[in-house]
Amino acid sequence: MPQQAPEPQTELDARYSSPGATATPWEEAATRLEEAEIFWLTTVRPEGRPHVTPLLAVWKDGALHFATGPAERKGLNLAVNPHVVLTTGTNSYGQGLDVVVEGEAVRVRDEERLAGLAAAWEAKYGPDWRFEVRDGAFNSTSAAAAPPPTEEGDEAGRALVFEVAPRTVFGFGRGAEFSQTRWRFAAEGR
Repeated sequence: MPQQAPEPQTELDARYSSPGATATPWEEAATRLEEAEIFWLTTVRPEGRPHVTPLLAVWKDGALHFATGPAERKGLNLAVNPHVVLTTGTNSYGQGLDVVVEGEAVRVRDEERLAGLAAAWEAKYGPDWRFEVRDGAFNSTSAAAAPPPTEEGDEAGRALVFEVAPRTVFGFGRGAEFSQTRWRFAAEGR
């Protein structure tokens, strides 16, 4: 069973913050991760070029979780390099909090954990995102949730699930004052 993320070390970077700004509390960033609907995932292609794509993710048990078809570009990239960045926030200059999570994508295969994540997906995104858990993956017949088969032998609707426990998280606050906060998590026990 995954553990809750330990309380991170919190630092304000005054170089990129308004005079008098304070560090954003971790609880505010965690709430943003829990409530955000769209994330941008950055992976690295085998030859080293970055790949960025929007996707849905669930914050559960102190980590972000996302799913991808095994033959999708992000799935192929993760098979070679598990280092990722997930970003969420707003497109408004004068308000909001952008959150950037750096970590390693680790495949979730335990069917009990996958069942809990499937329930969290449906609770957050609705019945179009209902998954069955089978053979260590999400499986769906819904057009919204099902990755298409892209290579011979791929199963339509099969999605691998990955967990990203945060290593370093950045928060970029905008509004009456601007701030840049960094949260660092201990790697032990993760």
